[in-house]
Amino acid sequence: DIVQSAIWTIIVGAGPSVAAAMLVGIGIALFQALTQIQEMTLTFIPKIIVILVVTALTGSFVGAQIFAFTEQVYGRIVTGF
Repeated sequence: DIVQSAIWTIIVGAGPSVAAAMLVGIGIALFQALTQIQEMTLTFIPKIIVILVVTALTGSFVGAQIFAFTEQVYGRIVTGF
């Protein structure tokens, strides 16, 4: 039960940043395919910026999820599982 909750917390915590990076990557790949610009650095800068912005916007939500998981685990330790 704890492992399932831990995996779910990881998915919820990393989900917004990974989804944003994936969407930006698809958009840039489409742009490069349409314009035939094959610059390698074109993919990194927008992804980094978007990941930083999404992390700043969803940081409190992710922190709340991790805090709730930590409280759950500590509660189970106190009660002896």
